[in-house]
Amino acid sequence: MRGTVTAFSPFDARADAEALRKAMKGMGTDEETVLKILTSRNNAQRQEIASAFKTLFGRDLVDDLKSELTGKFETLMVSLMRPTYIFDAHALKHAIKGAGTNEKVLTEILASRTPAEVRNIKQVYLQEYEANLEDKITGETSGYFQRLLVVLLQANRDPDGRVDEGLVEQDAQVLFRAGELKWGTDEEKFITILGTRSVSHLRRVFDKYMTISGFQIEETIDRETSGDLEKLLLAVVKCIRSVPAYFAETLYYSMKGAGTDDDTLIRVMVSRSEIDLLDIRQEFRKNFAKSLHQMIQKDTSGDYRKALLLLCGGDDE
Repeated sequence: MRGTVTAFSPFDARADAEALRKAMKGMGTDEETVLKILTSRNNAQRQEIASAFKTLFGRDLVDDLKSELTGKFETLMVSLMRPTYIFDAHALKHAIKGAGTNEKVLTEILASRTPAEVRNIKQVYLQEYEANLEDKITGETSGYFQRLLVVLLQANRDPDGRVDEGLVEQDAQVLFRAGELKWGTDEEKFITILGTRSVSHLRRVFDKYMTISGFQIEETIDRETSGDLEKLLLAVVKCIRSVPAYFAETLYYSMKGAGTDDDTLIRVMVSRSEIDLLDIRQEFRKNFAKSLHQMIQKDTSGDYRKALLLLCGGDDE
């Protein structure tokens, strides 16, 4: 794992629980203590702290955080307390709840998670919400966008193995004929190939496609599709090429320009902090000529900024 947050040692769940209780008890809250503890323990340790907190004080740690903290800082701390798969399931639940669907969240999570992760998310969703994630998503989406989401939800992408050059050539030709060579686009071909072939196979297909057509696959998708389907196809292609590069770009655009997309910033920082945030930082520095640390520093403030910078784990000057 290439995360910035790892298991803290020496770890004492009871001592942490006591320190958190003291920080939130009585008048005023010691935010510094809260953020230092929660950003430096990994998720498994945070769950132990929550359990110790309940045992010692008969109180729910997350409820206390919600009542003592406010705003984006509260959202970030509560997010850190959610077990990994519950975190993703919760984000998806909120993306499809109520009026309007947040396609951006569906796209980001389902394009970037491994088949094993998707299977875990579906299972947790069923346990937590007593509902089938696929049914919920199909109820709120439509068209080819819905079809590609359903393909990704099957989590049946071919496992990585020996790449068959003949099939690479065939897939590249099929995509070329389905897009550039066709009046209109055969979206189904794109959905099937991009949604089911192995990562190493698809990387070769993208190279071959460039040779055959003279275009990057992204350029074709951009020209031949639109709306939510286009965004989802592009996210899948970017994640096949490099998941850390995809998230570096996601983080960059969450902070670029006027205003910050804090929901995306929090979601990515929390969900990748134990997986590949070090690689994301590297890609960020390489692709955007500034560090993730510098951009968070400039774009956020207060305890929220302090906590994000601790999760970021360092500056890549």
